[in-house]
Amino acid sequence: MSLFVRRNVTAGAPAALLTLALLTAGCTGEGGNPSTPKAGSATPTAPHGHVEGAREAAEQQSRLLLNDPTTGDTRVLDLTTGKAHEASPRAGAVELTTDGRFGYFRTADGIRVLDGGTWTVDHGDHVHYYRAGIRDVGRLPADKGAHVRGDTAVTAVTGEDGRAVTYRRTAFEKHRVGPARPLPGKHAGAVVPYAEHLLTLTDDGTGTPEVTVHTRDGARAASTDATCEDPKGDAVTRRGVVLGCADGALLISEDDGHFTAERIPYAGDVPADERAVSFRHRAGSDTLTAHAGDRAVWVLDVTERTWTRVETGPVVAANTAGEGSPLLVLETDGALHGYDVATGEETARTERLLTGEHRAGAGGDGPVVENDRSRAYVNAPKDRRVYEIDYNDGLRVARTFDLDMEPRLMVETGR
Repeated sequence: MSLFVRRNVTAGAPAALLTLALLTAGCTGEGGNPSTPKAGSATPTAPHGHVEGAREAAEQQSRLLLNDPTTGDTRVLDLTTGKAHEASPRAGAVELTTDGRFGYFRTADGIRVLDGGTWTVDHGDHVHYYRAGIRDVGRLPADKGAHVRGDTAVTAVTGEDGRAVTYRRTAFEKHRVGPARPLPGKHAGAVVPYAEHLLTLTDDGTGTPEVTVHTRDGARAASTDATCEDPKGDAVTRRGVVLGCADGALLISEDDGHFTAERIPYAGDVPADERAVSFRHRAGSDTLTAHAGDRAVWVLDVTERTWTRVETGPVVAANTAGEGSPLLVLETDGALHGYDVATGEETARTERLLTGEHRAGAGGDGPVVENDRSRAYVNAPKDRRVYEIDYNDGLRVARTFDLDMEPRLMVETGR
């Protein structure tokens, strides 16, 4: 069921004019029209798409952020050059996440932020790719159970107590931590930046959190009666934000300033230990994966609003590039398996990539599968390696990267 959300707005410029103004400002740099010199100067302003201190590239610049929580060893593997660069040690990390550029290392004494040095700027009708140096940003105060979510403008940190703060990304881009802005209320799960707003599940004490929408400055912008019982897991897709709930998923989407909520329920009763509670997908894709217990994987097609359960062997990690690509499942036999989502049939498998024991459904640090538009990456911590897989060519191992540390945490940036 689609639910209309009531918004509290202030009259202003027409949406079309505002959109045009934002697009113009976003593409011309500091000086407005890139072909017009500044007053009193013969020097033209920065070229279209210019970012200070970065070099523009013709194609996406992907890097892998890698960490060993025990030793603190941290590396940035440049997938364009194949070289691994050493970064400042970060010991004790229990989780590593990214917003596409910055890596967030969640530790007992806060969240350490690392600029991976590659990112993508999407202007809608065209895209810019950038690369720059790898730099430390600083530490965000947070407890060990905090959630971190970010977009190109703001990063939100939600603590175990449900209190949340936001940080402006402009400070991170200057390699410093700016002031924290508190978000009112208490929230269940992560506060998620989306569509120039903040989506939250507000815990009002009833036991079933309700979806609310805030501006980036924290003001309440919309109200809704959409609820999510026992929320676990979230993901941002092109269709909207997906929240994992006890009965399936809740999709929150935005169109011309209006927010709607739509339920995507499971086809039947699902035991608590087989629920989708953590999602993985290719950035920009509308197909999500999640563990369905120890021996199966959920595939959520957000476009079609359907859940598919694929029976596999014991699962260590799973992901998919979506849009007709195979479901990739790293299993306890140490091999990566490819499955046809529609039929559930296994279509390919690699040789054993991982040695040693790997527990089904392992959380925290350990092997994961990262996907981009043409390759998948599998970290083998005990073997000190990362494998690059061509999933469109029968899961062919395209490259093997040998490292001088155990890559127990891994995320891909540059997207």
